[in-house]
Amino acid sequence: MAIRGIDFANLSLMDALDLAILVEDEAQERYEEFAEQMDQHRTPEAAKFFRYMVENEAKHGRELSARRLQRFGDAPKSVTRAMIFDIEAPDYDDARAFMTPRKAMESALASEVKAHAFFVAALPALKDVEVRALFEELRQEELEHQHLVKIELAKLPPDSGLSDEDFVDEPAPQ
Repeated sequence: MAIRGIDFANLSLMDALDLAILVEDEAQERYEEFAEQMDQHRTPEAAKFFRYMVENEAKHGRELSARRLQRFGDAPKSVTRAMIFDIEAPDYDDARAFMTPRKAMESALASEVKAHAFFVAALPALKDVEVRALFEELRQEELEHQHLVKIELAKLPPDSGLSDEDFVDEPAPQ
């Protein structure tokens, strides 16, 4: 997780909303990438779950965007995508060719935990009351998202015990 050039002590509500929207956009894009990878590897159950997460992130992003528009109109943004990396997006190393639905959900759960940790870590630096309230709300939403993923995980049977490495072809002699 990386943040560049964001001064949390002086973060305005508009900038905080823009930051939150970017976090959702980044996660949505990464889940889309993972869904496409799972389709390519013929792992439709994992792809389906990642598409579910795409919709969740998109919905949350739309809600935040509507709040920003209502409060600030089309005021220019000063927070950019270049300022964040991997706040809520699943780690690139999480995608596997033969990913099970359980592994997909575990990746999503780790992402929600990571996002929660980000908002918790930022809270002490926040001085603006409205920004603090927004981050508290976002922190709580990440806990709710974790709960939803855990409920879905509990519905799944255990994995077979095979690892991704069990499906890797040995190098062929040249």
